[in-house]
Amino acid sequence: MRRTRILAVAAGALLAAGLLAAPAAAAPAPAATCTAAAWSASAVYQGGDTATYGGHQWTAKWWTQGETPGAADWGPWRDDGGCAGGSTAPAAPTGLTAGTVTASTVALSWTAPSGTVQGYHVYSDGSQVATVTGTSTTVTGLTAATAYDFTVSAYNAVGESPRSAALPVTTSSGGSVPPGSGDLPKHVLTGYWQNFYNGAKALRLSDVPTTYDLIAVAFADADPSKPGAVTFGVDSGLSAQLGGYTAADFTADVATAHDRGQKVILSVGGQNGTISVADSTAATNFADSVTALMRQYGFDGVDIDLENGVNATYLAQALHRIASAGGTGTIITMAPQTIDMQSTGMEYFKLALAAKDVLTINNMQYYNSGSMNGCDGKVYSQGTEDFLTALACIQLQGGLDASQVGLGLPASGSAAGGGYQSPSAVNDALDCLATGTHCGSFTPPSHWSVRGAMTWSINWDASKGYAFANTVAPHLDTLP
Repeated sequence: MRRTRILAVAAGALLAAGLLAAPAAAAPAPAATCTAAAWSASAVYQGGDTATYGGHQWTAKWWTQGETPGAADWGPWRDDGGCAGGSTAPAAPTGLTAGTVTASTVALSWTAPSGTVQGYHVYSDGSQVATVTGTSTTVTGLTAATAYDFTVSAYNAVGESPRSAALPVTTSSGGSVPPGSGDLPKHVLTGYWQNFYNGAKALRLSDVPTTYDLIAVAFADADPSKPGAVTFGVDSGLSAQLGGYTAADFTADVATAHDRGQKVILSVGGQNGTISVADSTAATNFADSVTALMRQYGFDGVDIDLENGVNATYLAQALHRIASAGGTGTIITMAPQTIDMQSTGMEYFKLALAAKDVLTINNMQYYNSGSMNGCDGKVYSQGTEDFLTALACIQLQGGLDASQVGLGLPASGSAAGGGYQSPSAVNDALDCLATGTHCGSFTPPSHWSVRGAMTWSINWDASKGYAFANTVAPHLDTLP
């Protein structure tokens, strides 16, 4: 029996015998600031150590372990008073997001909940792996190429909050293959296939030539029944142009593209896209609906082409969930506007960095933008090689890997309101970035062999005899 319990039994016996006077009622204790950590049943406390429990702060009178504060009047704890700042446990943290992911570590961050918070418990697959006072931490000691579910809770003197929504994360394999590469080539030509008709040549998906390594199907539709969720179906206007084109035809064509070595992803957004992922519920709905469509049609991943309303915290959470569900070969691309990538403080740039561990390619749209700043602080006009190289430099200096940067251009003057360049100029820009040759007035401060190029759209390229694909695709194969 512990010494503390012997003292309590002896004191109780003396009181019962009338040989010891009961202590006078103590004056109300002053309110405590409750800066001490929460009491733990496994912790060892020496006399003078403090802990918080049940909305009060307590001081140990002597050595103790496993003795609940306030369990006995003659116990080892002295009540220092009620904690200032409320008497309820905090709400659950929100916005749990993964940052950099390696073979053995995952960087996590989250948003503080309402209520008084003393700290946070971090869990991996239900087991507590860390306790921190801030809203971020890096979990270490993980196994390469392994899926984990992370949650986080908040606690104060009263108790622990419910845990956050689970965030699935898969650690990297430890190799040098860029995220989500699957069996894509080192340098990739991406093209958008239009699931609608607007005057460009109408195409079945199986009509796309193999010069395109990656086909982005444009676009998914917002699901009005669930915030953040998306749906997809073959557009009736396109079907009419093709003399009939069903969901079964489309699904069969995705399989045909796979047989040819091409990858097919679903693009979300576009000029008229109205999808919003602004909270954890929408993030879960978005991720789960995209994952379901991947399984239904055979999509290899998702493209983010939202032109407004991007929330880096929750969209990154959704992309990590999609990548985890789809496995290591899941392809995730983005197509931000030039204004969205002018600095790392822009929400789209923040998204690209927050999802860097699962991001395959960031195909910025170098069109419909007007003049923009380059990484040297000078202003460059769209439609020039310098516009491509000086703005790509911002992304590369801002934290994206060269294997994650692509140059997005219109396939013809009809495909965009401005910014068209000849395919040979695109090749010059690729050379300038990779080797410092064929540059315009801007010379990059370093050599970056970027991942490839993208065009809007395959349909507009078809209308010009595939001039873009036939010029750029073979040149990509010559890059280092």
